[in-house]
Amino acid sequence: MNLPNKITISRIILSVITLLLLIVPWYQLGITSKTFLVAGKIVVDTKYLVAGVFFIIASVTDFLDGYLARSKNLVTDFGKVMDAIADKILVNGVLIILAYQGFISVLIPVLIITRDTFVDSIKMASGNKGKVVGASILGKAKTICMMVGISLMLFYNLPFEVFNIPCADILIIVACILSVVSGCQYYYNAKDLIFQKK
Repeated sequence: MNLPNKITISRIILSVITLLLLIVPWYQLGITSKTFLVAGKIVVDTKYLVAGVFFIIASVTDFLDGYLARSKNLVTDFGKVMDAIADKILVNGVLIILAYQGFISVLIPVLIITRDTFVDSIKMASGNKGKVVGASILGKAKTICMMVGISLMLFYNLPFEVFNIPCADILIIVACILSVVSGCQYYYNAKDLIFQKK
């Protein structure tokens, strides 16, 4: 197993740890996380801060493994599949939990997961006909906005929250818009191939 693939596997592990930190009812196990007040009005739970650190580390590995795989010519089919799985576990898993816990609208994970399923289907159909549909600039911008937005959300939108600037919300909404637009772009670029007769 090459280095990029090892990094991808480590991202899956980090993703699972992040999800467990957020979803497990630790208080029922006798474990309580500490809370403290920021700027006299923001109650911060350290559980989310720790999960935020793991999320950021996992997000960085997302860019690192791809860069190493391309620059060192270490791209493998295993790496492509596991990279996609790692991304879905990390981002979609955290979005579902944040929606369930009331931090974001339920519409956000529904849109993102629907779009991802749509795009993955296009890629699979294109791949069956021998054409690879690469990530678009809008898709990459969506990923960056989403990663930064979720990171800020886990850190209670600090320091922006002190000044009542909903930066985390704005970035996640922008990511949703870019997600839908890039999904349409994927379809437009591949529609001729998808409907092409054998």
